[in-house]
Amino acid sequence: MSLTPPTLRASKREERDPDALTRAGWTLVAVVLLWPLLVLSGFNPLILLDAQNLKAMGNFLGGFLPPESSPEFLGILFKATLETLAMATAGIALALLIATPLAFVLTHSLSIARIGPASGRWRGETLRAVARVVLLLLRGIPDIVWALVFVRALGLGVTAGVLALAITYGGMLGKVYAEILESSDTRAARVLLEAGSSRTMALFYGMIPNAAQELVSYTVYRWECAVRASVIMGFVGAGGLGQLMDQSMKMLNGGEAATILATFLALVLIADAISVALRKLLQ
Repeated sequence: MSLTPPTLRASKREERDPDALTRAGWTLVAVVLLWPLLVLSGFNPLILLDAQNLKAMGNFLGGFLPPESSPEFLGILFKATLETLAMATAGIALALLIATPLAFVLTHSLSIARIGPASGRWRGETLRAVARVVLLLLRGIPDIVWALVFVRALGLGVTAGVLALAITYGGMLGKVYAEILESSDTRAARVLLEAGSSRTMALFYGMIPNAAQELVSYTVYRWECAVRASVIMGFVGAGGLGQLMDQSMKMLNGGEAATILATFLALVLIADAISVALRKLLQ
């Protein structure tokens, strides 16, 4: 005979997660499906614990200390940092010029046909379909591939990186801007359209005020991503911190590489601080 009070037994049953078995079942299904893929990819984390590999990694990481701090190198690093920031900022600025009109066209809530019959509905749908395809093509090719193409076409330098970022991030920003505008409160824009306002005025006065915080936050996040991408593009000759990092690694100069990595982390922290400040400003 159980001595546990009925109320205590009932409370224990209520504390049990009713979806625990369902989640466990889906976890098991995921493991069963993913395991063959891991085997085919040759993924073997135990190789990291091999004695020779541990020794090699220790020697490699030991070469990063102490970080390089000579005035000559810091001057070169400062110039490369400015190139990286300029590449990311100019790339995002051009991406905005590409993304803004495409997002405006793609936003279905700004369609006049949404508020009543319109003779040109098929033209709007066709234009939105074209904008959707353009955005897909822009973001479908990785920025590093565009950088390789532009380096071949224009030669080494920051210009290739700026154009590569502008094309790829223009596609990304345009798609997400349209989704943010569609998911925000569109009632004010609808009222303006019904009152005879233009689509542009409905956008600026009816939709952007409600979505400004998300739009700015995502734009700054993409600028942060562009800074990281700019570093990677340097490895294919687009200049900036990536090219300097490539040179240091080829020369097996771990101290310089450590200083470059620390600078890169500082840039990411600055970008995050800017994002937080802008969000507070728009609240």
